[in-house]
Amino acid sequence: MNIRDRIFQKLTEMNMTQKEFANKTGIPETTVSDWKKKKTNPTSDKILVICKVLNVTPEWLLSGIEVNGTRSNPASIIAVDVGTDAGELLANYNSCDAAMQARILGYAQAMSKMMKEKKEGKQ
Repeated sequence: MNIRDRIFQKLTEMNMTQKEFANKTGIPETTVSDWKKKKTNPTSDKILVICKVLNVTPEWLLSGIEVNGTRSNPASIIAVDVGTDAGELLANYNSCDAAMQARILGYAQAMSKMMKEKKEGKQ
């Protein structure tokens, strides 16, 4: 997902129209429409007002990384090439809703625990 995708995802989640979003941000409706039609991203000067209206962090809007809670540490960011297995996994994870993301994390933690126990059992 990119910035534009995250904006329109959040608008859908909030049941907010592009017109309402444009009015709340002060960004012309035609500009918002262009993001969707022309598949462009907003300019940097619009990021903070977009974050305020959507109630998201700049980190989430720019990268999809959520820095709240225990899922991430703002000081520890990992860059992953989307062409790798890890990149594909992260792209799929980011396309899921919060409930599915929680399930994926649960599966990953359980599998990691199984591998650790298996390794300890063999030594």
